[in-house]
Amino acid sequence: MTQLAFALVLFLLPLAYSPGPGNLFFAANGARFGMRATFPASFGYHIATWLVTAAIGFGFVGALEAAPGVFVLLKLAGALYVFWIAWGLLRAGARDSAIEARPASFGDGAVLLLLNPKAYVIIALMFTQFLSISDTNRTVLVLGITTIFTLNNLVAFTLWTMMGVRLGQLFARAGSARALNTAFGVTLGAVALWMLLS
Repeated sequence: MTQLAFALVLFLLPLAYSPGPGNLFFAANGARFGMRATFPASFGYHIATWLVTAAIGFGFVGALEAAPGVFVLLKLAGALYVFWIAWGLLRAGARDSAIEARPASFGDGAVLLLLNPKAYVIIALMFTQFLSISDTNRTVLVLGITTIFTLNNLVAFTLWTMMGVRLGQLFARAGSARALNTAFGVTLGAVALWMLLS
């Protein structure tokens, strides 16, 4: 299992630590509200990650293949949700803006994962590479891979949140905060567009 864990982390390195909807979502929330305020969303995201990953590992991907329309709906809903987050950032001004702002919730984190079809593809790909039908201890392997995948994402998102917090401190003035929100909003909007077109 140790060799598998090491190979799995290497496989996930470019996927988990490169900019994507989840990383940018947590960086933006860290910049806007601080580290502690991101904990509920992170908890929601990673509980959903563990449950969805385990479900895919135990065969949920077969159900998605049988109903490809569900995947298309997830793709559309996920892109629209990321657009909605981007729009909120673009409308937000400084931290003391008149626009009501709130940190992301447990539900926001869970929805971000559940409506991200790219996550489903990555998870399914991961299982094709690291799980064999002939494995006798399949249950243990699915649960082990699921846990490693979830913990790896948690580390990546925590690092992105910390970078967001640092950026938030650097851009604490009103005009700078507005610029940072705009930059995150435009970047998330571009990610949502990429999700729709890919």
